[in-house]
Amino acid sequence: MSSKKKPSWKKIVGIILFVALNVAVIAITATNEFGNSESAAELSEVHIEWWLLIPAVLLFALATLVNVYKYVLMIRRSFKKSERPANRKIWKTAWRVVMLGKYYDNITPAAIGGQPFQIYYMHKESGLSSGHATSIPIFGMVAGQIGFLILAIPCFIVGTVTGFRPALMTLAWIGLLFYAFWPAMIAGISYMPKQTTKFLQFLTKVMARLKVVKNRDEALVKIESEVKAYAKSVKMIMQTRGLFLKTIVLSTFYQAMIMMIPFFVLTAFGGNVGFLGCLMMSMAVTSSVYFVPTPGNAGAAEGTFYLVFSSLSTGYVFWAMLFWRFLSYYIYIIIGPLIYLKKSQEKTR
Repeated sequence: MSSKKKPSWKKIVGIILFVALNVAVIAITATNEFGNSESAAELSEVHIEWWLLIPAVLLFALATLVNVYKYVLMIRRSFKKSERPANRKIWKTAWRVVMLGKYYDNITPAAIGGQPFQIYYMHKESGLSSGHATSIPIFGMVAGQIGFLILAIPCFIVGTVTGFRPALMTLAWIGLLFYAFWPAMIAGISYMPKQTTKFLQFLTKVMARLKVVKNRDEALVKIESEVKAYAKSVKMIMQTRGLFLKTIVLSTFYQAMIMMIPFFVLTAFGGNVGFLGCLMMSMAVTSSVYFVPTPGNAGAAEGTFYLVFSSLSTGYVFWAMLFWRFLSYYIYIIIGPLIYLKKSQEKTR
């Protein structure tokens, strides 16, 4: 019995240290982002229309539910009916895949940690085949970016034609190219694997000459093998009737709801802004910081989103941005360790 208790205590200590590390990350990030706001009004002096924050929270909750449901659909369709796990287990797996993916996106530079960890988690916990465990996180990410493109392209065309903040729109269009990169690559990998492999190998050789890639030969071999794996896994999703369209529709709704949140936060703190103008601004600044290589776009996100919240008085901007940043960033760093704690408790039962 004693030999069984020791590993569980080690895990508990490990989780406690992990949580402490995340608390430190939140504290340091919050201090860097908001610690110099000496002009912020005292919270007790801030007049807030609290009821307008309810739609913001509900939009976040509904967007999260829609995003989780997208993964539920993909996981459910990846099993044969006779082998499909209980619905509750599928929802739990989808929830953890989404939340932990967001968690790793927000603690790794340029948000590169989410999909690799989601793939790892799916292989370990979902009971799916290797191909489906790889394809679902990749396709989930690509669908999310396509959803953003569907909303952003017409929005940015209108903004550009009407002369809406030209400098911001230029950055937004550049960011949109980064959003389009992976959908274009996945489409190329799926339908033109040989040509896509050659293109990626060309890019790798260029980056090797620029000393960005250290081991050129190893990178070239890895690209060839990964392109084949991606092509196979994505085709599994594409061949499931109706699944592609449903994931794109859900992803578009998810992006729309996330982009609406700043409007309700702004109006709750007394901002006088139009809904469509605020939506366009939110999408433009989100796109413009997409390629910034910091964890969760920390620093850049606050700097550019200041444009969205600039209609507020200086003292109110701090509190409005802090509330928005909690829903868009900090909440995932809190939920991530809690999921690990829950997983640890499940294993010790």
